[in-house]
Amino acid sequence: MAYPLEAVPNFSEGRDRATIDAIAGALNAHTKLLDAHVDPDHNRSVFTLAGSEQELISALLDGVAVACERIDLRRHEGVHPRVGVADVLPLVAIRPEDIGRARAAALELGERIGARLGLPVFLYGELAAGRRLAELRRGGAEELARRVESGELAPDFGPAALDLRTGAVLIGARHPLIAFNVNLRGGLEAAKEIAAAVREGGSHGFAEVRALGLALPGAELSQVSMNIENWRVSPLGEIVARIESEAGKRHAEVTGCELVGLIPAGAAAEAQQSGITFDRSKILELGLGKSIPLARPQEPRDPYWR
Repeated sequence: MAYPLEAVPNFSEGRDRATIDAIAGALNAHTKLLDAHVDPDHNRSVFTLAGSEQELISALLDGVAVACERIDLRRHEGVHPRVGVADVLPLVAIRPEDIGRARAAALELGERIGARLGLPVFLYGELAAGRRLAELRRGGAEELARRVESGELAPDFGPAALDLRTGAVLIGARHPLIAFNVNLRGGLEAAKEIAAAVREGGSHGFAEVRALGLALPGAELSQVSMNIENWRVSPLGEIVARIESEAGKRHAEVTGCELVGLIPAGAAAEAQQSGITFDRSKILELGLGKSIPLARPQEPRDPYWR
C-alpha cells in the first residue's frame, strides 16, 4: 500500500458554521480529516487531509463543489488575501520521494476541477516555474479577473474568465511547510514592519519564509502570519526569537502563537529546543492513522505559548 499524501485545502469561510461543516463533511466522506483550523478574522478554514491520490482528488472535488454552492466571494470579508471560495489546494508529499506523486495528483485535480466544476485553475510553485501565491492574489479576485481578460494571464485549466462569485482555484504540489502565526499587541503597522523584516529578502529575513502583517479585529490584536517553507533552513525557534526582538524595538508585545494545521515531527523537535512545544495531536506523522470529528470554529483561538 502506498504511503499517503497530504492535502491542505484553504476555503474562504471561517464564520458560518453550517458552511464549514458542509465542506468538512464532503472532505471527510472520502478520506481522513486530520485537522481543521477555523479563523473568523481571516474568514478562512484550513483543513488537513491524508489519503491516496484518488481519495484526495475525490474529497477536494466535492469540497470545492460545496464551497461554490454556499460561498459568495463578492460578499466575503476577511483579513487574509484570497482569489476564490476554494482559494488554494496544495497536494503535499510527506516523504521527499513522493513529490512526483503529489505533482501528478495536483495536475489531475486541476484538470478535473476545470472540466467538472467550470472554475479557472492556476498552478503555482513547482508546477508553474516558481510562480508564487502572492503574485496571483495581488489585488484580489477582481484584479485577477482583469489580468485574465486583458490576456496578461491565462488559467492552466478551466474557463478563461472568472466568475467573481466563486473566483479561481490555486493548485500546487509541495513538501510539508509550517503555517504559523505570531500574535502581537502593538498595532497593525508594527506587524507589517516585522513581517517585512523576517520574510525572505527582508532586513533580517529568513530563507523560504513568507510573511504578512494582518489585523485581528476580533481579538483586538495584530498578527505576523507566516508560511515557513523549509524549516530545516529557517528553524521556527529562530524566527520567533527574531519576531520577539523586532516587536520589542517597536514597543509591541508578543501575546501568543498559533499553528495552522499540522507540523512535521522533525520541525516540532527542533522547535522544542527553543521552548516552543506542540500537543501530540498536532504532529503530522502521528495523525496519519487518525481522523477527527467535523470542524468547529475554535473559540478561543488555539494558542501555542513559548
